[in-house]
Amino acid sequence: MALEHALLVALSERPASGLELTRRFERSLGFFWHATHQQVYRVLARMESDGWVTVEVVEQDGRPDKRVHTPSAEGRRALAEWLATPMPMETFRSELAVKLRGASYGDRATLTRHLVETRADHAARLAHYEQMERDQFPDPTTLDEPALDQWLVLRGGIRLERFWIDWITEYLQAHHTSPTREASA
Repeated sequence: MALEHALLVALSERPASGLELTRRFERSLGFFWHATHQQVYRVLARMESDGWVTVEVVEQDGRPDKRVHTPSAEGRRALAEWLATPMPMETFRSELAVKLRGASYGDRATLTRHLVETRADHAARLAHYEQMERDQFPDPTTLDEPALDQWLVLRGGIRLERFWIDWITEYLQAHHTSPTREASA
């Protein structure tokens, strides 16, 4: 997947300026596909030159004009082709997994402290996702198809965070460490 595809999805949901897209990435898409502000603008410019988006210039009082991007027919076609392309199986590449496997050969106490912090980060993200679910999708049975897809992706994020929390907790408990407080050095 390229950033272009993520941007086409976001713009299909709602046309936006580069700044609006960047903010939306920070609040939703960015949880599973990271892009910097500069990357978003650079790719939007390329998508415009490739004919994948059209741009409407919106005048603003006291501020520079805003460029609102919308998928063009060519962009919608590119997105449809990408969506129809078979996906390779996701590969699992995890620095955490390698560190857990190698912990017997290094400073387990320091690694354990990092694990406690990492688990807390995943717990915070899980809480954020669960709050998003409560706020944005109070009744999933009433969702239209685009909103249902958004909710299901959020549910996947919730499950992933629970996976990380459970796995780290199991590791810490197996080494007789409390998952919620730092291990002694």
